[in-house]
Amino acid sequence: MDASRANRLTVAGLFAFVLAAAAIAYYGRAELDKSRTPAPIDPRDAAQVERGRVVYASYCASCHGGQLEGQPDWRIRLPGGRMPAPPHDQSGHTWHHPDEVLFGITQRGLVPPYAPKGYVSDMPAFGSVLPDSDIRAALAFIESRWPPEVVKLRNEMLEQTRRQSKSKRFTSFQ
Repeated sequence: MDASRANRLTVAGLFAFVLAAAAIAYYGRAELDKSRTPAPIDPRDAAQVERGRVVYASYCASCHGGQLEGQPDWRIRLPGGRMPAPPHDQSGHTWHHPDEVLFGITQRGLVPPYAPKGYVSDMPAFGSVLPDSDIRAALAFIESRWPPEVVKLRNEMLEQTRRQSKSKRFTSFQ
């Protein structure tokens, strides 16, 4: 075999190797990203809701109530200046927030960006206590208890917020 042909075969082999390595890296990364994507908060997932019921009873009910009713007079500051725990049922404002915000508050507590800097709250951060899957399960349990009319209102409100955010992003480039 002459040197020219050997060089072409070497270059072709290297090209095939690089192409194969790139494909493996790309598809491997896509699979890695899929594995890092958290499971959704799904109030229709019976297993997630049941796990959430247990988590809620153990970690949330002592403040937010066994029936999600919150503490009495939850809109009025306590003598120490803190707010009582709000209800998570339809009478509260939990359903006004997107899942990402509810997850963040539960995981990190009421700190920026979920509350003003220096805000003092009795809401603990559960990120070091509960795995993310249990936080999502507790939220699925809460959402599973909302009546259909609240779910409908929430979905409409969140869709309107998404549209407004999308149009702001679009117009900000003009």
